[in-house]
Amino acid sequence: MATLDSQLSADLQSLLDEHDVTQPLAFGELVERIGDRGFGFSLLLLSLPSALPVPAPGYSTPFGIAIAGLAVQMVVGRKTPWLPEKVLKQEISGAFAQKILSAAISFLTRVEHLIKPRFAVMHGRFGIALLGLLVMLMGGLMIIPLPGTNTAPAMVVFLSALGMIEEDGAVIGLATLAGAGAAALYGTLLGLVVFAGQEWDVVYEGAKDFVKGLLGR
Repeated sequence: MATLDSQLSADLQSLLDEHDVTQPLAFGELVERIGDRGFGFSLLLLSLPSALPVPAPGYSTPFGIAIAGLAVQMVVGRKTPWLPEKVLKQEISGAFAQKILSAAISFLTRVEHLIKPRFAVMHGRFGIALLGLLVMLMGGLMIIPLPGTNTAPAMVVFLSALGMIEEDGAVIGLATLAGAGAAALYGTLLGLVVFAGQEWDVVYEGAKDFVKGLLGR
């Protein structure tokens, strides 16, 4: 199987080199560049704007809907992904495209040596269907128009996509654990808002401070 470095990183780097930063980049152009490589690459591209440490206002909801749609296709066993024309025509500003492509290339070149085919049971038909349920949930969280509900779910989708691309069951397992943690966290926070009448911003900032305290920051 081809490595990320010889395929995706090289293609993204080529697109980065060729793209005029003053011109917007359509998502369909990215899809065309990577070719027909299955659900993994489509999910990876859709998660990029929200998963990477680059501000991405306005992209989380439409791309979250598209991610959830792809996840449904995974669950029902569709072999090739389908995306609506509206998503393919979605444009990203040239400057922002440069930022996310550069960040993605940097990340991929750092982790590629760690990713390899293993634990086939995790990326078999049943495993992919279960992963589709997780990705569907993460896409749903991305759709919610609340502060802080973008990055963690998008990163879970990003990890899931990497695992699918390289058929790496270890990465898929890591994504599953991260997704379970994200779902539990947001479920708890939403419960405090809905049932305890707390303000989302207050609850979310409190959770961030708690995590920073655990990490010693």
